[in-house]
Amino acid sequence: MSELQMRVSDDDRERTAQQLQRAFSEGRLTQLELEDRLEIALTAKTYGDLLGLIDDLPVEQPHVEDVVELESKNGHIKRSGDWAVPRRLRAISKYGSVELDLSEAVVTHPVVDIELDLTYGSAKIILPEGGVANVDAFRSDWGHTTTSNVPSRPHPGALYVVVSGRTKYGGLIVRYPRRRWFTH
Repeated sequence: MSELQMRVSDDDRERTAQQLQRAFSEGRLTQLELEDRLEIALTAKTYGDLLGLIDDLPVEQPHVEDVVELESKNGHIKRSGDWAVPRRLRAISKYGSVELDLSEAVVTHPVVDIELDLTYGSAKIILPEGGVANVDAFRSDWGHTTTSNVPSRPHPGALYVVVSGRTKYGGLIVRYPRRRWFTH
């Protein structure tokens, strides 16, 4: 069964109805179009039914906080997949490590500041292809900092990540996503 054939919930119908009403209030739909689409949305059975109603409307950008602080004393801090990256991210961990995968994330800011406050942990930052990272303000007392093939100068239109902070016994790796050999 494809995802488009999966059955929808009342919440899914309500979210679609709200998106249609917002589009009407922005002048993207006429009164008649709104009424027709709402009728279908409120009786929809599958995701395919709902997507057909909103596929010609702009996708809403998620609200992204300006500053986010992630903290863990012993655990691993990890963000990956489709997540909203703030303008400034501070990760604090005494014994754990930090992994921030920006390769599939929603990044609405041209510059992202990442501050790492680690004692015994290491950090890995995975940039989207073409991204740039400046790690000059990051210090590792007993570890290493590696930025294999990642440029540090800003490039027009490219995500620019500035990494600062320190680790006492860990290191920092900044890289691009690994290439998959056997994908279609």
